[in-house]
Amino acid sequence: MNNTINVMPTIKPIENAINYQKCLTLGNSLMAISLIVVFSSLLISYGFDQHFAIGAQVTAHIATIVFAAFIKIGYVMRCIALHAFSLTNF
Repeated sequence: MNNTINVMPTIKPIENAINYQKCLTLGNSLMAISLIVVFSSLLISYGFDQHFAIGAQVTAHIATIVFAAFIKIGYVMRCIALHAFSLTNF
């Protein structure tokens, strides 16, 4: 009689696992850096606008929009990598 229990399910090997790991790392980094830039540009645009020239404020407004898009791109990269690793909690 065999009294062993298989607790570890069979895990299939993942092709290009290193590339997906790089994608996950890059996505996380892109999200973190973009978030810092967005908060900084919001502070320049609205919090301390009296201390900055109009050119810097215009640049900060544009940077808010551009780097918000980079946050979304980083999140998509993260979702792709986690999906490749068969994780469903993004």
